[in-house]
Amino acid sequence: MANQVVVSPAWSGVEQYRWRRLTATWMLVMLCLFPVLLLLGAFMRIVQANWLPTLLPEWFYAVMTLHGLGMVGTWFVGAMAAVSYVLTQYVRPSRAISWGAMGATLLGVALLLVTTLVGRFGVGWYFLYPLPFYPAGVWPTWATWAFLVSLAILGVGWTVWALDLLRAIARTYSLRAALAWPYIWGRAEPEVPPAILITTVSLISALAGFLAAVILLVLSVLEWAGTGFTNDALLMKNLIFFFGHVLVNITMYLGVVLVYDVLPRYSARPWKTTRMVAIAWNTVLFLVLFAYFHHLYMDFVQPQWMQVLGQVASYFISVPAAVVTIFSTLVLVYRASMRWTLSSILMYLGVMGWAIGGVAAVIDSTIAVNLRFHNTLWVPAHFHTYYLMGVVLMLLGFAAHFGQEVSRQPENGRLTKIITALFVIGGYGFLLMFYLGGAHSVPRRYAVYPQEVLQGADYARIALGFIALLFLGVMLYLWETGRRCLPAFRTSE
Repeated sequence: MANQVVVSPAWSGVEQYRWRRLTATWMLVMLCLFPVLLLLGAFMRIVQANWLPTLLPEWFYAVMTLHGLGMVGTWFVGAMAAVSYVLTQYVRPSRAISWGAMGATLLGVALLLVTTLVGRFGVGWYFLYPLPFYPAGVWPTWATWAFLVSLAILGVGWTVWALDLLRAIARTYSLRAALAWPYIWGRAEPEVPPAILITTVSLISALAGFLAAVILLVLSVLEWAGTGFTNDALLMKNLIFFFGHVLVNITMYLGVVLVYDVLPRYSARPWKTTRMVAIAWNTVLFLVLFAYFHHLYMDFVQPQWMQVLGQVASYFISVPAAVVTIFSTLVLVYRASMRWTLSSILMYLGVMGWAIGGVAAVIDSTIAVNLRFHNTLWVPAHFHTYYLMGVVLMLLGFAAHFGQEVSRQPENGRLTKIITALFVIGGYGFLLMFYLGGAHSVPRRYAVYPQEVLQGADYARIALGFIALLFLGVMLYLWETGRRCLPAFRTSE
């Protein structure tokens, strides 16, 4: 069928069945975690709306930590699983390592749940040094250790997974070919699918981020173990934000892999690697390593050249990755015989969300603007835009495509329209309250708003109405897509 992702024909039917079963398992794990983490986000807005006045603020920050790390981790592993399946058209990744990554993910998440919900560990996803080491009686010592162990387990599992995908690519394509360097010099041989190029760029960058995380954890353990060693706060902050920035951006790029591979199946137009695409994504490989400096504008002790480099890199990185992909998507769809299904609609909307969130991010990455917006709700506004309405929709689009492939059942067109409307109205209505809050200087990370910014509570109350619509859309989506993934466990075609 034209809309199928076909596992390499050199593989047996049993092997194809096993890959579909593995991918279905990953998709169901992702889809089960999503509404839970969404409700945790709603809980934070309920607290900020002053609807739980007797709640201790530390619960807000514990949930904020779980929600942030949980969402980023969930969509990263979901993207890795989806891309692994797409890559099976071209290379042979290891199913065993993917299963191992799932085990590491579940164990790490279990530890994180205990750390935050039992230990009330509330440092945020960024766990800025030296906050984890000074619990001030809010969380016990074991919670810090459990948090560090959780990150170590997740990091090891994901690093091995990324290395295996690169190994599989290297067995078929050289690094030079996988990065499409011949295209840059005007030669289109050997032919390299966009999925191979973007995945290679993404995973090389991811490994750099994981290396920073390893250094960060080692330095943290050295100090936390009572060795007398003291870390440099600015170095620790740079490592944290380099790791976090790279992980979030790589998740987005992996989502773009899915758009490049799946959306052409609905437009009946090929989407091949070109010289412009090759130049764009090789530029991303360089710029993504420096754009993270825009998170550190408030650190006046940071060398000025780093701040300037952060703004320049933040501006230029939007051109090769986002602009090339966005215009290519428009060309792909324009006057094409599109089959608008739940999958193709969500992927198209995901690219749109990436564009909107990207514009807001570039605005915030301008030093003069960041000076006023940095500690306001503008930051979660742009982040949630390109994440929730960007990569999340791309991955939900892939999951819908995968479910349609394995079930081969006709799609409910009316339900597709309802889900789409709920996603768009609920999602962008929720985000609008963040943007308005940021424009009115409502601070972020506040559990309870002071008298001077009580309008923040008003925005939170309005946002909850839109969250309810979004949650309804998510539940309808889960019913429609989740049941379509189940045949992957029942057939060995």
